[in-house]
Amino acid sequence: MTNEQEIVLDKTDLHILRLMQENARISNADLARELGMAPSGILERVKKLEQKNVIQQYTTRINPVALQQKLVAFIFMKAADGPGSEATSRELAKIPEVQEVHCIAGDDCYLIKIRTYDSASLMSLIRTYFSKIPNILSTRTTIVLETVKEQQQLVIPEK
Repeated sequence: MTNEQEIVLDKTDLHILRLMQENARISNADLARELGMAPSGILERVKKLEQKNVIQQYTTRINPVALQQKLVAFIFMKAADGPGSEATSRELAKIPEVQEVHCIAGDDCYLIKIRTYDSASLMSLIRTYFSKIPNILSTRTTIVLETVKEQQQLVIPEK
C-alpha cells in the first residue's frame, strides 16, 4: 500500500474489526448487541471504516483441496528492471494462479506465491506465463510439502 497516511482507530473501531475479522458475516444487530450500541451507530462506523479503506473487501475462504489445488509454491525471481518495476509487477499480478506478489530486498526482486493443481501444472504455468515476461532473468522455486499455518487475519490491538 503506497501513500499511506495514519488512520486513527478508537477502541470501538478495533472491537468491530476483531469481531468482523472473526466472522465477516456478523450482522449489524449482532455487532450492536456485542458492543452495547445502536445498530445505526454500528452501521455508520462500519461505513466509515470502509470509506477509510480500513475494511477493504469481504471475501469467502474456500478450501483449495475442494478445487484440487493441492500444490503451493513460492518462487523467488530476479528481474532486469529490479524490484518494484510497475510493468513486471503488473504482469505477475495478472496471472490467475499467483496469489501474492511481493517486491523484496536481497538477491532476488520478487517473491510470489502460487497455488495450482500439481507439479505438471506448475511447470506449464512457468512456461506459459513467466517465460513470456521479458524482464525475468531467473527463478528459484520452493514447493511446499505441508502447510502448518496460513492466514490473512491481522493482530488487532486491544488498545
